[in-house]
Amino acid sequence: MRTVLKTAGSLQQGVEAIRDDSDLHAAGLTSHATVSLMLALEEAFDIEFPDRLLRRKTFSSIDAIAEALAEIGVRDEAA
Repeated sequence: MRTVLKTAGSLQQGVEAIRDDSDLHAAGLTSHATVSLMLALEEAFDIEFPDRLLRRKTFSSIDAIAEALAEIGVRDEAA
């Protein structure tokens, strides 16, 4: 998941420096980058985010994204 975040997130700081519970929006994740990240995650894991998960909170941290992926059925090893 960090690889996808690194390529699609357009963050101001390196993904390596971001803790799993860090606020990605404070790290520079914009609304536009959030959409790019969501699309990249859907492609990488061959999933589709349901409407109920299309909210700012879902992409607020690496932990939040991992939770959403788990809810969709992506196993932790794959994320």
